[in-house]
Amino acid sequence: MVLATVTAALVSGMTTVSGRGLGVANAEERPSRSVTASLRSDLEKYLDAQGTKDHFSVVSLRVTYADQRPDLSVSAGTTRYGGGRPATGKVLYQIGSNSKAFTSVLLLQLEAEGKLSLRDKLGKWLPQYPAWRDVTIKQLLSMTSGIPGYTEQSAFLEDFDADPSTHFTLERLMSYVEGLPLGPAKYEYSNTNYLLAQMIVERASHDTYSDQLAERIIEPLGLKDTCLPPDCPPDTASRMATPYSTHSVLPKQFNKPLPPLGLSWAQGAGGLVSSLKDMTTWDRALYGGRLLPAAQQRELKSLVSMKTSKPIKTVTADDPAGFGLGVVKYAHPVAGTVWFYEGATFGSRVLHMYFPKSGMIIAVAVNSAVGEEDTLPDLAGTVYKTLSAHKAKALAPRQQ
Repeated sequence: MVLATVTAALVSGMTTVSGRGLGVANAEERPSRSVTASLRSDLEKYLDAQGTKDHFSVVSLRVTYADQRPDLSVSAGTTRYGGGRPATGKVLYQIGSNSKAFTSVLLLQLEAEGKLSLRDKLGKWLPQYPAWRDVTIKQLLSMTSGIPGYTEQSAFLEDFDADPSTHFTLERLMSYVEGLPLGPAKYEYSNTNYLLAQMIVERASHDTYSDQLAERIIEPLGLKDTCLPPDCPPDTASRMATPYSTHSVLPKQFNKPLPPLGLSWAQGAGGLVSSLKDMTTWDRALYGGRLLPAAQQRELKSLVSMKTSKPIKTVTADDPAGFGLGVVKYAHPVAGTVWFYEGATFGSRVLHMYFPKSGMIIAVAVNSAVGEEDTLPDLAGTVYKTLSAHKAKALAPRQQ
């Protein structure tokens, strides 16, 4: 329900694409003003059509390429609903479950250093949860543990709704699910998995999760806009788009602004703040194998069918969606095979797609969360169509 909406519908907006698509990269091409103008029009139309209904004020887009073509960065709207300053490409968002891959990479790096194995069971690292002692780290990361999700529990939702600025400790978050029975070991999305993964990072590294993020990912990649509250620069909140919720499960907060840095409830499952510039830098390093040795990179991309819960080597038209370790692979009939994720907090949505064949990355974001009828994937599809149309036009033979 929150932190991620990982379904095949994420790329449903790309079911029809005119032109030759984006499979062919040409390093000599440069984005023209017409491309930027078309993308800006896409964003403005989306804001006009959905902004009032879903109570968001800004929509941002960034497109990056594997070659030397410059990035495209376009925004529409303002950072606060009903006012605020005009949005730019520098606006920051709560990125939700895009954070999960950060947690997975930390554990995979620790594995590469011999400090743990993804085959290790929770009983070794977190003996305080005996009911889950036989669950492996990989089952946590692949969402096949059977451990129930704390964000789906009515007690948690009531507490958050009563006061979104509440500081939630890991112990308190775990208390919402500790007494619940373990479900079957099949694919079932649960944010609890990644809180447990966060705890294992700290146990194995003898360090805080936040410091490990900074040391292993944020600083090496030069991610100047990425942080985990409360360990953020003093001006972070002022640079963020104000988050809004339209979740019916949070009736007291309906269409109200939420604390921009009030993410203690998400932590290693979805608590990061970032810009789309940092997000696309991170995604390129993630999928390009810059952060992990080859063996761990293969583990990151090892898939469980979201349809059958069985391990699969790749996705197909019959079994199109596979969950990796905090990443998702999807076989789309038009766009081809893509990696993607849509992260959602209670007040924002950020979606990225990586196209392995061309190396292109599309990232889009808005400053509200919806309980249902999420149309952000449709916007991503519209952006893809626009880029495809301009690509086809650029490649078309010149008229004599």
